Amino acid sequence: MSRFELVIFDCDGVLVDSEVIANEVFAALLNELGANVTIETMFERFVGHSMADCLVTVEELLGRAPPADLVDTLRQRTNAALAAELRAVPGIVAVLDALDALSIPFCVASSGDHDKMRTTLGITGLLGRFEGRLFSATEVPRGKPAPDVFLHAARKMGAAPERTAVVEDSPVGVTAALAAGMTVFGYAGRTPEERLRTAGALVFRDMSDLPGLLGA
Repeated sequence: MSRFELVIFDCDGVLVDSEVIANEVFAALLNELGANVTIETMFERFVGHSMADCLVTVEELLGRAPPADLVDTLRQRTNAALAAELRAVPGIVAVLDALDALSIPFCVASSGDHDKMRTTLGITGLLGRFEGRLFSATEVPRGKPAPDVFLHAARKMGAAPERTAVVEDSPVGVTAALAAGMTVFGYAGRTPEERLRTAGALVFRDMSDLPGLLGA
């Protein structure tokens, strides 16, 4: 029997393999504006953060306020790229099936907004597994690395933080989940293991290992 009464999944990079696609689009747009960033820069400075925090970083990189239509342009370009290329993270469907079989509830808590989550989960066929259980950093005062979105999700799902597991792929998300008093499993599918381990996560590389780690 699992010691957890709830599993909270991050969305991008954990449920849907979107991080490389989305950050390549973002990097290209920033480079058009003169920022001179690489995909490595994107993963170090942007992944896991809310859009509000990302815009602060963009202003730092540009040395000026970003264009007013930046977010809309980014969303349009990203959605087009995701529609063409996005896939679910390998093995995630089997993980959700295992949790369902043991009646362990699960949900999503993401730095992305609801439209983004519904788009990516819809493209990959996962939206039905999470309908009514989507929680966004836009619903709380502070985004990751603050614990707000994870505490919000656990409260809405009726679970105690100490009995909640979080599956994350970014150090920022790991920090947020630990601050919420939750157990964090770091998926190193795209993120270097050492970055997740240094942040405090229990690291795994293959999604098929997760049910065993959760006691499922």
